[in-house]
Amino acid sequence: MGNVAENRRVEGKPRLTLLLAAPRGFCAGVDRAIRIVELALQKFGPPVYVRHEIVHNRFVVERLERMGAVFIDELDQAPAGARVIFSAHGVPKSVPAEAERRELFYLDATCPLVSKVHVEAGRHFNAGHQIVLIGHAGHPEVEGTIGQLPEGAISLVETVADAETFEPRNAESLAYITQTTLSVDDTAEIVAVLRRRFPLIAGPHKEDICYATTNRQEAVKAIAPRADVVFVIGAPNSSNSMRLVEVAKRAGARDAALIQRATDIDWSLVRAGETVGLSAGASAPEILMEEVIGSFRKRYDVRLEEVAVTKENVEFNVPRALM
Repeated sequence: MGNVAENRRVEGKPRLTLLLAAPRGFCAGVDRAIRIVELALQKFGPPVYVRHEIVHNRFVVERLERMGAVFIDELDQAPAGARVIFSAHGVPKSVPAEAERRELFYLDATCPLVSKVHVEAGRHFNAGHQIVLIGHAGHPEVEGTIGQLPEGAISLVETVADAETFEPRNAESLAYITQTTLSVDDTAEIVAVLRRRFPLIAGPHKEDICYATTNRQEAVKAIAPRADVVFVIGAPNSSNSMRLVEVAKRAGARDAALIQRATDIDWSLVRAGETVGLSAGASAPEILMEEVIGSFRKRYDVRLEEVAVTKENVEFNVPRALM
């Protein structure tokens, strides 16, 4: 973080401690998706069309727009012969099929860990299982996963209450998968209900909730008991960011709030001499964290303390067409 992270005594300002959760911010899947757009613009030149927000962060999206990316809701908004990129959240199988029908050149920026869930869904379907997807209705990742299989093959369960009332076609031929950006604790409660009700239910070989979601939640759990308030930098439509706010409140913070930029800070939640926790969702760039810290420095004599629960060294390759 360069000079932003330096602790230096500032006379005349009230003191404040900022606890920085680590890991925070960009994950490997987000970094890969953004690089795919950047490399496509470099290789092919603008415009490059992107179906939906490449990741859920307006700062990132607006920067890519300035570089020449054009964000669209559906493929019919891209002209014939256009170059199109699918977002990190994944898409239903109907989307690449439509791109091929229209002879569009497309690159898939789906996070490899989301693709892993798609593969699992296909494996369970081929084994004759009815599939339960634990996730949030309307989220692009959920829509993309459901769209991997024929209609009715996947049933969505959002809550413990849903799990208690879910009625399968055959209780002896069930499997579950999950959205990658859920609350680890909430998901464990839902899975526990499903396993109690359906002991034969098959699960993933390895946890579907991705490493980055898990790590960021653990980091917030580490700072929340010491924090009077926790601010999470992220977007309202970012599932993993919203989960961090929930985790902070549950883990002991007096209060927690989502902010997109430093201008969103509710200063009424902050008092001199207190301890404030900061984290950032997996789609939020570190420059926004620096901006928030800078805003605190204008008002307070800030002491920074980074609280790290693990280090991440995951990297994902971009499509061969861009290498």
